[in-house]
Amino acid sequence: MLREIILEHLFVGRLLQRCWQAGAYDVEVLRSEFDSGGYDLVVTRGAITRHIQFKALRVGGKRRHFDIGLRLAARPAGCVIAIVVDDDLEARHYLWFGGTSPDSALPPIDDCPAARHTKADSTGAKAARNALRRVPTSRFEKLDSLDAVIGRLIGKLP
Repeated sequence: MLREIILEHLFVGRLLQRCWQAGAYDVEVLRSEFDSGGYDLVVTRGAITRHIQFKALRVGGKRRHFDIGLRLAARPAGCVIAIVVDDDLEARHYLWFGGTSPDSALPPIDDCPAARHTKADSTGAKAARNALRRVPTSRFEKLDSLDAVIGRLIGKLP
């Protein structure tokens, strides 16, 4: 949890820095206190509004899926950004799950299985979490740079 919060703050700082350097001063970032809506951040630039769910993964990590909320899928232009980091929390690359243009919706996730609770009940059964879908990392696209993420997120900077 702490690692994800640190990475979220680093991402926002770097995003705003790159926008500033490019002369895009009209970017707004809104942070959700908790992600009951399925997102961590809202980024807006002009008519573009993106609801973002952040995930974190270590370089060489074995994670094969991410749990994504159906509420995020209901947003007009939701997306998931997984930041792949080394032990020093330096971003090595990103995994993108979202539309290919800033105004496009999250790809369908209805076909993915429901996520399960991490803790079992007294019988050892792990209940389904029907509001979340287990999306394989193979459905995410690798992006090598922050600039590539920004292009998907809010479009080409001036």
